[in-house]
Amino acid sequence: MPRMLTIEDVELEGKRVFVRVDINTPVHPETGELIEQTRLEEAAITIRDLPKSKVVVGSHQGRIGRPDYIGMEKHAAILAQILGKKVEYIQDVYGPAAKEGIEKLRNGQVMMLDNLRFTAEENQEFKPGDAGKTIFVQRLKGHFDACVLDAFPTAHRSSPSIVGFADILPTCAGRVVAKELRSLERIFAIEKGPYVTVLGGAKVADRIEAIDALIANNRGDKVLLSGIVGLLFLKALGRYYGDLDVDGEQKLVPRAKQLLNDYPETFELPIDVAIKVDGGRRREVEASGLAADYEVLDIGRRTVDHYSRLIKGAGTVFMSGPPGAFEYDGFSEGTEGLLRAMGSSMGTTIVSGGHLSAALHKLKIHESIDHVSTAGGALVQYLAGKRLPLIDALERAAVRWEQ
Repeated sequence: MPRMLTIEDVELEGKRVFVRVDINTPVHPETGELIEQTRLEEAAITIRDLPKSKVVVGSHQGRIGRPDYIGMEKHAAILAQILGKKVEYIQDVYGPAAKEGIEKLRNGQVMMLDNLRFTAEENQEFKPGDAGKTIFVQRLKGHFDACVLDAFPTAHRSSPSIVGFADILPTCAGRVVAKELRSLERIFAIEKGPYVTVLGGAKVADRIEAIDALIANNRGDKVLLSGIVGLLFLKALGRYYGDLDVDGEQKLVPRAKQLLNDYPETFELPIDVAIKVDGGRRREVEASGLAADYEVLDIGRRTVDHYSRLIKGAGTVFMSGPPGAFEYDGFSEGTEGLLRAMGSSMGTTIVSGGHLSAALHKLKIHESIDHVSTAGGALVQYLAGKRLPLIDALERAAVRWEQ
């Protein structure tokens, strides 16, 4: 376990406390409603343990240009229901309304800032010393007495809200971060090979960055690919001709090809996929020569069967990112099939990411998995043995406090 402070180590009663959580939640592409609230329920655990503090909740939601890039008003309403108390929503991040709202807080009250990524700096990464110099941190630091970092799903990002306050304010870990690290330590003690990693979802750059390290860290005897990352590798082999709408795609395709050459026996790619045809119907086709106008939304049944056999024969299985757009009617078969294979596996099983966590709860099989984490990319990098900026920030804060 990293050396870090917890809520018990810092005097927070009567203090203005910035609680950085990650309640970035899947959003239904058609209705705009939040699909699942597990991350909100997790955040509520830490907030409840600050009953006499003036709590200011901060989180991001989505990415610029995507349908889930929305404000936090719906999050605040759901969090209020979970907590059973009012959560004041401020349509501001570090401007006059936010600062005035913080100063008006009384002990026991909770306020939520708007989407932190509505500010330009939160969409960038900084070195620790530079993060504390950002406008975001400089304008808010005088309005906070302490910081609680509880955003484990964003632990791999060095944005100002994650690493900027640790060198300025007393900073400690929240309940989600502490619980996650303890659970992972237990998993590491019992895991065994062969190690099968199942990667899907849309965050391709994160996956590409971590694959080398996962394999080197003995967590990739077999790597089963699906989702957008699977399509990227199919494109690298000339089997898919569409535009993936992924940042840096021109550089990622040759990188995928290089990985396939470096580890020819490691990767498994989809055999078939499900595309959307007239009326939104599902149609399964071979994963070869996929036309540019095909809207691929899931893996096919043959791929599900093949991957399921590999999952059930593994000593340890790690799955991050859904293999398809399970939120669409008719395109949840891949996600459901692989998760059910995980649930019936005799090996150690780890499922990560908000979308898969939502799917597990929907299927009511989350109790069959050894460790379920709402963290996606952060957990991938942690398992790959990489340093996480949030953990580094907590360790620096612990050293400062002890001095």
